Amino acid sequence: MIIVTGGAGFIGSNLVHALNARGHKDILIVDDLADGENYKNLRGLHFIDYQQKDDFLHLIEEGDFDGTDIDAIFHEGACSDTMEYDVNYMMKVNYSYSKALLHFAMGARIPFFYASSASTYGGGKHGFTEGGRCEDALNPYAFSKLAFDRYVRQVIPEARSPIVGLKYFNVYGPQEHHKGKMASIFYQLYHQIMETGEARLFRGTDGLEDGEQRRDFVYVGDVVRVNLHFFENGGESGVYNCGTGVAHSYNEAARAVIAALGKGKIVYRDFPEVLRGKYQNYTQADTTALLAAGYDGGFTPMEEAVKDYCDFLTAGGYFSYAE
Repeated sequence: MIIVTGGAGFIGSNLVHALNARGHKDILIVDDLADGENYKNLRGLHFIDYQQKDDFLHLIEEGDFDGTDIDAIFHEGACSDTMEYDVNYMMKVNYSYSKALLHFAMGARIPFFYASSASTYGGGKHGFTEGGRCEDALNPYAFSKLAFDRYVRQVIPEARSPIVGLKYFNVYGPQEHHKGKMASIFYQLYHQIMETGEARLFRGTDGLEDGEQRRDFVYVGDVVRVNLHFFENGGESGVYNCGTGVAHSYNEAARAVIAALGKGKIVYRDFPEVLRGKYQNYTQADTTALLAAGYDGGFTPMEEAVKDYCDFLTAGGYFSYAE
């Protein structure tokens, strides 16, 4: 059995879809379907069982999974709302929960792969290379992820099974409808153009020209491929960047969506005051450690990935179920 937490979410559902394509259907999905939308991501997937996240943790702590043959745990579940400022809540969901699951995996010698975030680099003024000097946190979400990364680094020497954390940069692609305001810029731009003909971007801040904030945008299919590389090929335990190593501006992102749809124009709006001092104007993964760990699957060029994603959204936006 393979366990995927956050399996009804964006990256988790893409991971389950890819596992299905490789013949894996004995999958336990762990999530919380309370928002009434993310269940739709499960309709096109094969899995053997579903458990609500708190019920699952209770069963883990009660020993119900002791002795179960588990090939891997992919821990993708988290509260990813960067506008959530209840630090205690964030630490309970993203830190304490992750610790409990990590120690279960270590005790049973189960490979453990988990989602970290490029938000752990703060404003990025020291760069984007894995390690303490570059890392910082601008909000409670980022802090909860950073705290767990640091905890993992402390316990890796004790582990007798693989532990791999992946610092996801700006991920986009199929099955992110339920994320709402937290969905990728590409999802937002697609719907803005389809509804109004306009691609709305922020005006420049901190000396930047309008729309010239730059991010390392990574297609979700590539993120899944990195996860499955470590699952299928092994590699040294550690916390690695998961990004393309190339930063693109929001203007480039908008032009890619406009090209994919064959319509639309860019307009600019004022930068929100609530985000000042809490916004990453630039991210670009240092992929040196990831490549040294053996990943050689490459990354999809942005224009190609955006065209694929827009076509997917136009076709309905969800995976279809295959017998």
